[in-house]
Amino acid sequence: MRTLRTIVASALLAATTYVSPLLAQTKASQSAASCAPANGWNLICGNQNPEDLVPIPGTRWIIASGMKEGSGIKLVDTAAKTARPFYTGQPAQQRPDKKVYPNCPAPPEVKTFNAHGLYLRRAPEPGLYRLYSVTHGALESIQVFSIDAKGAEPTLTWTGCVPMPEGNKAYPNLGAQATAQQLAANAVAAYSDGTIIATVPQRPGTTNVQRLRGEPTGDVVEWKPGTDSFRVIPGTQAAGNNGIEISLDEKEFYVVSFGTHTIVAFSRQDPRKPLRQSQAPGFNPDNLRWSGDRLIAAGPMYDEPACGGTRLAVVDNPVLTSCHRGFMVAQLDPQKMAWTILAYAEPNPAISVVATGVIVGDTLWIGSAAADAIAYRPLPRPPSGGR
Repeated sequence: MRTLRTIVASALLAATTYVSPLLAQTKASQSAASCAPANGWNLICGNQNPEDLVPIPGTRWIIASGMKEGSGIKLVDTAAKTARPFYTGQPAQQRPDKKVYPNCPAPPEVKTFNAHGLYLRRAPEPGLYRLYSVTHGALESIQVFSIDAKGAEPTLTWTGCVPMPEGNKAYPNLGAQATAQQLAANAVAAYSDGTIIATVPQRPGTTNVQRLRGEPTGDVVEWKPGTDSFRVIPGTQAAGNNGIEISLDEKEFYVVSFGTHTIVAFSRQDPRKPLRQSQAPGFNPDNLRWSGDRLIAAGPMYDEPACGGTRLAVVDNPVLTSCHRGFMVAQLDPQKMAWTILAYAEPNPAISVVATGVIVGDTLWIGSAAADAIAYRPLPRPPSGGR
């Protein structure tokens, strides 16, 4: 088995020529302005912090989040290589369902809409979907939209939200450590019956250092229609619960433990003990996403020489913590817990803090938590006829 150092070295050698961080940052600003390719990746610029991407199955469309105040949700045309605001806040886009979401006070305001993790669930009627968005700001919540993809272009309608619980209500046993401040979710997924599950990376009283050390700092929370709020699912503690996905048969769910760069499988029926788990090959998975029947994870390199080593090693150094790390995209067989590396690249400030990878046709699309662009390039393929 290759060592981590070998994996990192291979990734750096296989990618385009490495440039120094200072030179790279200069090139990045120029590339973002012109939207020219950067280090072998094509860019769709003007998309602030597109942390998560969800393809609309069988179409050319991708929905992208915007993890920054006012960035909201974008609709990406993978054929035209363009993106536009998807939720504009117009009255025609608002149809609140107070029966299902009675505790939702109001739709998100466009000027402050901060969308983090996304999830798309197919509705019973063909061409219709429910879109879920982790949303930060004045109301920490999961916002819910309906998507109609039956026409030439998809349409979006806001239908409600589920507020995240206050810390002292979600964790009554923590005492003074848990305040009335709302918990902040990271990623979200939903079952066909409307049940929502979301990850909380750090419960009250835990620290980022604990998370990166691999100590259990977070949980998965669950909301069912007809209930007042989210509840913590016992047994789902992990080191920085991050990305989350649901098995295609809805019998299991998969959670990213960012601090241990591991994917953990749980039974929906009895999640009190993990079923199995697998450590990612040399990178920290962030989001998990199905592309058809392929479960794909993406994230930064675990040990990046250009940034002083691991995230834990540089946790107290603000310069090295924000340093641009190389990244990897890999496919996971969730039953065998076996990995297949799809792509890797050297540090690239134009697509910094890579979080998501999805495949549309033969093209790999990348979402990043600290970038001004969505990136794409042909999915790498092995040479034919070689060993």
